[in-house]
Amino acid sequence: MSGYRDDDDNRRDPPPGGQTRSLSWLWILLILALLGWNVWAFLAPAAGLGSAEIPYSTFLEQVEAGNVKSVEIRGCRVYGAFKEPVEWLNAAPGADRPASVPYAEPGAQGLTASDRTEDFTTVIPEAVGDESLLPLLRAKRVTIRAVPGGTPWYLVLLSNGLPILLLVGFLLWMGRQSTQTQGDITGFLRSRARRYSPSGQRRMLFSDVAGEEEAKRDLAEVVDFLKNPRKYHDLGARIPRGILLVGPPGTGKTLLARAVAGEANVPFFNISASEFVEMFVGVGASRVRDLFDRAKRAAPSIVFVDELDAVGRQRGVGVGGGSDEREQTLNQLLVEMDGFDERQNVIVMAATNRPDVLDPALLRPGRFDRHITVGLPDRQGRQGILDIHTRRLPLAREVDLEVLSRSTAGFSGADLANLCNEAALNAARNNRRQVTMADFDEALDKLLLGAARTTLLSEQERRTIAYHEAGHALVAASLPEADRIRKISIVPRGHAGGATELLPAEDRTNYTRSYLLAQLTVLLAGRAAEELYVHDVTVGAENDLQRATETARRMVTRWGMSELGLACYRAGAHEQPFLGYDLTQGRDYSEAVAADIDRAVNDLLQSRYEVATRILQFEEEAMHRLVELLLREETITAEQLAAVLGGPADA
Repeated sequence: MSGYRDDDDNRRDPPPGGQTRSLSWLWILLILALLGWNVWAFLAPAAGLGSAEIPYSTFLEQVEAGNVKSVEIRGCRVYGAFKEPVEWLNAAPGADRPASVPYAEPGAQGLTASDRTEDFTTVIPEAVGDESLLPLLRAKRVTIRAVPGGTPWYLVLLSNGLPILLLVGFLLWMGRQSTQTQGDITGFLRSRARRYSPSGQRRMLFSDVAGEEEAKRDLAEVVDFLKNPRKYHDLGARIPRGILLVGPPGTGKTLLARAVAGEANVPFFNISASEFVEMFVGVGASRVRDLFDRAKRAAPSIVFVDELDAVGRQRGVGVGGGSDEREQTLNQLLVEMDGFDERQNVIVMAATNRPDVLDPALLRPGRFDRHITVGLPDRQGRQGILDIHTRRLPLAREVDLEVLSRSTAGFSGADLANLCNEAALNAARNNRRQVTMADFDEALDKLLLGAARTTLLSEQERRTIAYHEAGHALVAASLPEADRIRKISIVPRGHAGGATELLPAEDRTNYTRSYLLAQLTVLLAGRAAEELYVHDVTVGAENDLQRATETARRMVTRWGMSELGLACYRAGAHEQPFLGYDLTQGRDYSEAVAADIDRAVNDLLQSRYEVATRILQFEEEAMHRLVELLLREETITAEQLAAVLGGPADA
C-alpha cells in the first residue's frame, strides 16, 4: 500500500542460483587473469622487451668493434642499440626463425638462415662480474644509462601481493556463502511476516477508508491507547489484547488494520495465517514465537493475522480429528497471546469471514475478547468508496456517483473497486478519453451477469428466453414488495441466456415475510411464463429453482414463516463446515417432522408458483408487447418497461 515501506531487515532472502554462478565465474576469471599477469611479468624481461637476446661474448665483441651506440644497465641485464644493423643466423636447421634469435658466427655448422637487427639485450654473468666493462664502454664512447636493479615495485606488488588478496577474498566469499546457507536453514523456522513502518510518505489513515464508520469508531480507542498508553495504565485499565475483525470478504478488514497502524504511527506486522503451517510439525509454532518476539522488540506495534481460520479452527472436530501441525501452531498462538505483559504495548488484530469455525479458546476474554463487525457498506458508504476509487479516473460530467451507489446495493468495497476498474478498462477499449456512465453500466452488467457472449441463438431459443425474462419482469413490476427492475436483457452473458436485473430501492437489513414471498414469486415466474406461452419447459430455470428452494427451506426451518410454527430446526450438513460433524450430533427432529418440512417447503413453492401464473395470465397483452420489444431491442431499461405497461418507471 502507498504510504508504507517494507522495512523488514530481520530476514534476508538467498541470492538466486544464477547470481551465485555468476560470482563463481567472476572469481575464476580473476584468478586466470592473475596467472596471465604473472606469466607476462616473468617472460617480458626475459624477452628483452622485444629486443634480440645475444650472448655476452658477442656483446663484448661488438663493443670492441665500436658498433654499440648506447646501453641501459638494469642490474645484471643490459639493453642496448647497435650503430649498424648486425647480421644474425638461425640456431636450429630447418626451424622457423623466431622474432629474436641468438647470434652466431657466419659459416657455423648447421646455420642456414640470417637476419639483421639494431636492438639487443644480454645478461652480465653474476658469478664473475666484469669490472672492465664500464671502462671499455667509456673508451668506445658508448652512451651509458644506469637503472636501479631488480624488478619494478609495482610488478613485485602485483606478482606477490595480489595473489594473497585474491586468495583472502575468495576464502571470505566462501565463508559468507556457507554462513548464508546456514542462515537459510535456520530462517525456515522464522516468521515470514512483512513489516511495514510508517515512512515519510503519506500514511494510510481512517480518512482513506470509507463506508465503515462504526468500525472506525470502535478502533479509535485502540489508536488512542497506542498513542497514549500511560493514560490507561495509570487508571489500571487494560486494553484488549486481541481484536477480531469479522465480515464478508472484500469489506476492508485489512485496510482498517493498516489505518490503525497509520493513525497510531507504529510498526505493522502483516502475515497470513496459512504462512504459519508447513509440512513439518513444529515449524508453525516456531514462526509464531519469532513473530511475537519481533513485535515485542518493536513495541508499540500491531500484529495483523489475516484469514485467522486457517490455523484457528476448532480442535478435535470432524472425521479424523485435526492436523498436528495446525493444532500445535494454534496452541503456541494461544500461549503467546495469553503471555503478554499487561504493560507491553502490542496489539494483535486478526480478520476472518468464518467466526463460527474458530476455536473457543481464541475467543475468550484475554485473547480475542473484542469483536468488530465489518459489514457491507450502506448507500452513503458506497458513495464514499466510489469517490475514493474514482479520484484518479477522468470522469465525464454525466457520471453520477449517487446513482451508482443506489445501483450497487450489496456490493463490498472490493466489488466497487473492481467496478471502477472495469469501467476504466471499457473506456480504454472504446478509445475514449473519459470514463462515461455507459462504461459504468457495462461494467455493472459484466460483474452481475458476466461478459456478453456472441453465441448465435435460433429464433425459437431467443423467443423462449424472451418469455422467460419477461415473466420475471412482469411479476416483479406487479408486486409492490418486490425489488425494482433495472434492466431486462436476452443477450447471453456468462452461463445465462438472459437476465432480469433487480435492485432494491433501499438497503435492507431485515427481511419481511411479504418481501420473501414476493422474491419467491419473481423467481418462479420465469418457469410459469415458459409453461403458459411456450407450452413447454426448459432447463433455463435451474438457478431460479435452486434459489427459490433454499429461501423457502430457510423460511420453514429457521425463520418460522410456515404452518409448522415457530420451531427452528437445524438446516442440514451444509451449515456445519467440519466433515462428519453432523453424523456425530444427529438431527434434533424426527422423521415425521422431516417429512412435514419437505411438505411445507413444497406447498410454499407451489402456492407462489400459482400466484405468478395468475399474474401472467392477467397481463397477457403486456406480456406479448414486452416480448416483441425484447426480440427487437434485446436489452430494455426500466423506463422502456414502464412505457410498455403504461405506468411510471417506479410503479
